[in-house]
Amino acid sequence: MKRTKKESRQRIHMRVRKKINGTAELPRLNVFRSNKAIYCQVIDDLKGHTLAAASSLDNGGLSGNKTEQAKVVGQLIAERAKSAGIENVVFDRGGYLYHGRVKALAEGAREGGLKF
Repeated sequence: MKRTKKESRQRIHMRVRKKINGTAELPRLNVFRSNKAIYCQVIDDLKGHTLAAASSLDNGGLSGNKTEQAKVVGQLIAERAKSAGIENVVFDRGGYLYHGRVKALAEGAREGGLKF
């Protein structure tokens, strides 16, 4: 039986998560991309806590196309992570290919001062 796109992405995500784990010193920057918005969280997997979060729906939504919104969300998560005392993270692309909106979010986070 054929897998759906969502099931395929979840399988890839689990394969990536076998290798990536977030700690208090080096948390995981997770990305979720929907058709309308993009969300990201900085997560400490040992405690199971979200340390910082941002999305394109914050403050009533952002203007511009989806790629521009993703870059702004990356800068926003970097700002929130730095205020929480986080400088270095491990990037978890969430089973998505590293291009387009996911790449724009990563570049925005790097411009904001996060290191990964």
